[in-house]
Amino acid sequence: MSNIGFPSRELYSVCDRQENFYMLGSMGMASSIGLGLALAKPKRRVMVLDGDGSVLMNLGTLATIALHGPKNFLLVILDNCCYGSTGSQPTCTCYCTDLAAVARGAGVREVEKVDDPEALTRALQGQGVVVAKVEAGNASVPIIDLLPEEIIERFSRSAQSAEPS
Repeated sequence: MSNIGFPSRELYSVCDRQENFYMLGSMGMASSIGLGLALAKPKRRVMVLDGDGSVLMNLGTLATIALHGPKNFLLVILDNCCYGSTGSQPTCTCYCTDLAAVARGAGVREVEKVDDPEALTRALQGQGVVVAKVEAGNASVPIIDLLPEEIIERFSRSAQSAEPS
């Protein structure tokens, strides 16, 4: 599952799969939807790629992640200190807000903060919340050439299957 805008476009460009859900039109909800999927499908590993701006729009999801804490769920917050898909306006993480501290304060037990590719690769094997400090900027990738209905239908088929593919 990936956040609306460039995170979804970049994921689609490098690793399109029917198991991926590319958010459409609802900034701030990828983490909540991914958590719901993890709770509904406990045998499937669910990873959500979200941005700092998106998480800031829905901080309450961190408390809900803490409450349920499914072992099959990982929220990766790509913290580039800006709203990268809407013009790179700075977010609060650029100045004072530490999303790893916020996640811990919300009660998330497994929180890791990383700032290099090797640490991120290791952290992707875990669960809970990973805050990855990344440089601002977007890859030059095309828009997703699937219709919203196609994204939903193929993801729904994948989610309904009994075992991960």
